[in-house]
Amino acid sequence: MVSIDEMQAMLDDIAETLPGEFYTQLNGGIILMPKAKRDRRKGAEGLYILGEYYRGGNLGRYIAIYYGSFESVYGHLPKERLAEELAATLKHEFTHHLESLAGERGLEVEDERFLAGYMRRRAREKGQSGKSREE
Repeated sequence: MVSIDEMQAMLDDIAETLPGEFYTQLNGGIILMPKAKRDRRKGAEGLYILGEYYRGGNLGRYIAIYYGSFESVYGHLPKERLAEELAATLKHEFTHHLESLAGERGLEVEDERFLAGYMRRRAREKGQSGKSREE
């Protein structure tokens, strides 16, 4: 796995390739958090959160990327593949930002469908084996 400093440099490089218009009202910028973040919702406990888009609060609108989550999920990947996953996550969070500015929720709905499907599959797996594969 790359160090947090290497990941910050990768994130900066990726961010520089995005159009300036993407940053409109993103007053808190992009923050690389050292921790891993797990989804705490019932049925989604096995998932790591790679990034989140925040709007409102003390920092305003910003994107958080979780280094520890990337380390846990993609730590085995070569640096080039890790950079691809990081770019995909950053673009995903920028999509949330841009949709928020436009009053749209398309990606939020898609994320909710993904999570619902994951939770259904996990519940079936638990039902078949009597316990989760992740336990």
